[in-house]
Order: sequence, then structure tokens, then C-alpha cells
Amino acid sequence: MTEDSSADLYFSGALERLGECDPNVAVAKAKEKLDSLDSVTLNIAVTGETGAGKSAFINAFRGLNDDDDNSAPTGITETTKQVTMYTHPSKSNVRLWDLPGTGMPNFKANKFLKEVKLETYDLFIIISSERFKENDVFLAKEIEKKQKRFYFVRTKIDNDIRSVAKKRNFDEQKVLCTIREDCQRNVKELGNPKVFLISSYDLGKYDFQDLVDTLESDLPENKRFALVQSVPVSSLAMLEKKKEVMEKFIWLAALASGLVAIIPVPLLPVVIDKMVLTAYLVHCHYVLGLNEKSLIKLSERMNKPLSQLKSAIKSPLALAVVDKLTIRPRTSVAKPVKSLEDLLDAKFLATSFMNASEAFKFTCTVLRGALNDMINDMRQVLQAAGLNE
Repeated sequence: MTEDSSADLYFSGALERLGECDPNVAVAKAKEKLDSLDSVTLNIAVTGETGAGKSAFINAFRGLNDDDDNSAPTGITETTKQVTMYTHPSKSNVRLWDLPGTGMPNFKANKFLKEVKLETYDLFIIISSERFKENDVFLAKEIEKKQKRFYFVRTKIDNDIRSVAKKRNFDEQKVLCTIREDCQRNVKELGNPKVFLISSYDLGKYDFQDLVDTLESDLPENKRFALVQSVPVSSLAMLEKKKEVMEKFIWLAALASGLVAIIPVPLLPVVIDKMVLTAYLVHCHYVLGLNEKSLIKLSERMNKPLSQLKSAIKSPLALAVVDKLTIRPRTSVAKPVKSLEDLLDAKFLATSFMNASEAFKFTCTVLRGALNDMINDMRQVLQAAGLNE
């Protein structure tokens, strides 16, 4: 089979995946599917014993520090008195719900179940900073009755490691194994569920990546996209996970761009709807953590100069996106020679002479190359931050 015939088959397959052969309808459905994938609601409930670090986990998951605006309040006393929703700062369709602590002396199980409405949420994170207790097991059983999934997360692992790190013959892996086994003993009546060890202040360590992988595998496809796009880039493994998700959007973005080779539009100089593709590239920019706020958070967390992280961004398209989103003069990132719109014009000028399948294939190739450029930039950012292992 020739390369041209492969392109025709892939283009036809893309249309068939949308259930239509009419190009006009297919493009409209592609735009609709893009919107639906980007707007599907994911509700994550975070519950567990008082003082276990629920709020800190919610903040970390949303890429926020505990003292940031709109962060969940943290403290040594119970700070959550009622069910509270926190939306993700850049993905408002991802919602984390802080449920009241279950460890208070006046905790009443029936009242708790009535107030929290378990059926509302897609999944439950049950958190403890020590060993899991009777109330945690009770909640897990009630969640199972609603045919929902739950996950045990043991927090504050960094504190545990620091407390024993100076002991003679210290072995971090043995300590982690001991903590995990102790937690699992207390929930074995539930069928030995997995326990994830987490530090909310260093998501790149321990089991956070494993937790995200597990949540992703258990969710339906549309909610997987929401999950992976929302979590902060804390490691190379997480970056690769985001790359996989954003690659799946490419064929939809190519169709949704409304190629003129498919639907002729008089006087349009470039065979592309630049609004759709610009939106895709800007979306990649945020999802991968190349935006200003994400870089600032990474700079603060790793104690690295912000200018050092920004200087790792070198690809023309990534710099053009930075330039497009910047509303004040920059000193740390040089202004790109061409705007994002000019770069898109230059890249897609040739498609005006292509047939539909050729234009579709070329658009996919350009977007894949742009995504890879941004991925490589973020790899360099992680390396500059000391997170390249």
C-alpha cells in the first residue's frame, strides 16, 4: 500500500469514526466531539480522617500552593465543616470535593452519608496520614454499595521519611514497604486494595504517578482526558502521559479545522481554520505546564530561578504561543520573529494545492510536530528544574 493510499484510508477512517461520510457533517461533529472531550465533568471526592491532609492533597492535585488564592484551607485542626467544591484553575470541568473529616469524636455515619450523597461523585480518594481505621473501611463499603470506585491514599510520606532518615542503616524502600504493609493490614477485609503512598508537597516522588495511572485505567475514555489534562507535570512520566492524551486530539483538531479542501471557502488564503488550531496549540501549552503560572509554581517548588526555566523554551511555535498569551512586556523570553498566526500561515500555505486526504494528513503531521516541539521544551524545563530522572 502506498503512502497516498494510506492517507486516504486514514482520512476515511477519521470520518467513519464520527459516523458520517458527509464532510460537512463530519467537520461539525469533530468540533462537537472536541468540545465534549474538553468539557466533560469529572467529580473527585476526597475524604478521610480529620487532619490527614485532604486539603493539601486537593491543592497539590490542582497545582496550587496552600497559600494561593482559591486554595483549600489547611491547618492542624479540622478546616472542612461541610462539603466544599474546588474547581481546577485551568480545567473548570474537573472538580475536587473536600468532604468533612471522619475522625471527629461526634462523627455520625448515617448523617455523613446523607449529607455527602455518594452517588454524586465519579470516584473517591480515601486519605489517611497514619493507618486506615474503622471509619475508612466503613466508607469504602458504602462506596462499593453505590458501585463507585475508591482508592486509599496514605499522605505525609515525606514526614515519615524525614523522621527516620538519620537512623543507622536507614533504607527508604524498607520504610515505604513497612508503611504500605501496615496500611494494607487494616483494610484487608475489603480484599487487599492497593494503598498509594503520596507526598502532597512532592508529587514527583512515591506513588502519585501510579495513582494517576490507576485512576485513568478505571475511568471511561472521556473522563480520562479530563483527568490527565488536569494533573500537574511533576515528572517525565507524567509528561509522556500528557503527550499520549494530546496526540489523540490531533486527528479531531485536523478535521475540526474545517479544511478548505473538504469544504471550499472562497477567498480563504490558507486551507485551515486557524482559530481551531490556535486553540489546540494554546491548549497544549497549558496542559503541558509551559504557561506562566505553572512555571512559577515549578520555580517555587524546586527553588530554581524562573528565568532559568523560561530559557529552556526554545521552539518557535512554543515561543509564539507565549508571545500571544503575554499581556505585559517580557524580559526573560525574547519576542519571536513571527507571530503564531504567521507561523501557521507559513506552514499551511501548501495545503491549498492538496486534495482532502493530503491536506488532512499534512495538518496532522504539522500538529504532531508542534506537539513534539512543546514536549521537548517541557523536557528541558524539567531538566532545568532538576526533575529529569
